[in-house]
Amino acid sequence: MSADEHDNKDSKNQDLPDSGHHLSEEEVERALASFEAEFNEGQDQADQSAERSGSGLNAETGMDSKPADQGSVEPDEADGAAADFDQELEGLIGNRAKAAVMVTRLASAELLAAFCQISDISAWCIQAREGAVAVLRNLDGDGPEAAIRDLTTVVSGLSAILAVNRADKLEVTLWISGQSGQTLAPPILFAATADFVEDLMIGTTTVDRLRQDGAAIFDSGEYNREKAMGIIASHTRFGAGGSTRKGRVE
Repeated sequence: MSADEHDNKDSKNQDLPDSGHHLSEEEVERALASFEAEFNEGQDQADQSAERSGSGLNAETGMDSKPADQGSVEPDEADGAAADFDQELEGLIGNRAKAAVMVTRLASAELLAAFCQISDISAWCIQAREGAVAVLRNLDGDGPEAAIRDLTTVVSGLSAILAVNRADKLEVTLWISGQSGQTLAPPILFAATADFVEDLMIGTTTVDRLRQDGAAIFDSGEYNREKAMGIIASHTRFGAGGSTRKGRVE
């Protein structure tokens, strides 16, 4: 090595900072371990910050980070669903009718509702050109038969047809003076009555839907006996003592 090269090397060495000593392998490992610990600590802090941000977002938006309990159902909803299921089951096995109507030749559904009230029958009475129709509420057991028996017994001279859907089987029977008489084929009844009668019996419409469509519907449950008798008086001629048994329906 020449003198110039030696001088240049010494000059470069002088320009480098003097660390004082060289790091041993143990010191290097400790430094790396310290650096790794600081890095992990910083990463943990970043994760915690992200979690806090996510929790704050859920609180603001009303979202819960926990999965919803799919099995939780409000008690009222559960009770309502159970009641609907029981009714559907009763309808399938025939213990409860799916639908039942009393078809009359009365010109006034309001009068029919009044007759239902004094006969203790709960029904919606619908106006129809072919004759007023009573849609029965009590569909349990022989409730429909009991209703038409009471109606044709209390109202002297009134005949009516009872149509019942039990377990998707339609039964149509003529009733007079509290007694069942001739049975009819459902198509014969449907051909002689308003279209909504068939729709009600097969379940393609409801009383609420008919009301929305503008049908005139009278609820017997909205009348007391005094009001019902007033309506009957405006449509009938009473016999002695104001009894409907000896009166004549006009």
